Amino acid sequence: MKKILFATVALLALGAAAPAIGADLGARPYYNKAPAYAAPIYNWTGFYIGAHLGGAFSSDNNFSGLSTGNNGNGRFLGGLQAGMDWQVNPNFVVGAEAQYSWLSGSVGAVFPGGTYTNDQRGLGSITGRVGYTWGPGLVYVKGGYAYSDNNEKVTVGGVPAAFIISGDHRNGYTVGAGLEYMFAPNWSAKAEYQYYNFGDARFTAGPLVGTGNFTTDDHTFKAGVNYRFNWASPVVARY
Repeated sequence: MKKILFATVALLALGAAAPAIGADLGARPYYNKAPAYAAPIYNWTGFYIGAHLGGAFSSDNNFSGLSTGNNGNGRFLGGLQAGMDWQVNPNFVVGAEAQYSWLSGSVGAVFPGGTYTNDQRGLGSITGRVGYTWGPGLVYVKGGYAYSDNNEKVTVGGVPAAFIISGDHRNGYTVGAGLEYMFAPNWSAKAEYQYYNFGDARFTAGPLVGTGNFTTDDHTFKAGVNYRFNWASPVVARY
């Protein structure tokens, strides 16, 4: 009986001491969970403005079999662009762009007894574009309306002569493709090829009547930069 009583007292004493021992061990430490890494997703949506430099080359068109000599006639160009893009999903971008390039030099042709010169002062365009993006990169195609700022003249023996040309050959179309890359927040660089075509024309009055059709067109290569005014902050991936 004494043994049972002693064991019971010992168990009660041990139970009373347990909370004190737990208190001496201190509170269980709490560790803050480190926040998950959020990878940025590049945002192409918004307005942009920029500038470009490059070169223009005209096709080697003919007047009744006489070459104009334009092929390889490289001219310097420089200009401005402004546009708007909309990233419709993580991989596709649609947009519109207005662009104008100033041109140096002129193109023309020499004929027996006369010359034709087009001091093409500039090229303009309003285009739509569609692109595929992977983060900072965007590859795109574009197309739309084109304008040529022509300043034409015909001379005979070095003296200016009156003439009339059929066809507008100031208004036409343009198509192109390019690559754009975001190299810093709000900044992107681009390289593109753009073809301009202003249709066929012929002389209907003046000393060069009967020389046949000729085409006004330009192949251009441009490199430029854009500053982007994004509509929203970059989206981040959540985990």
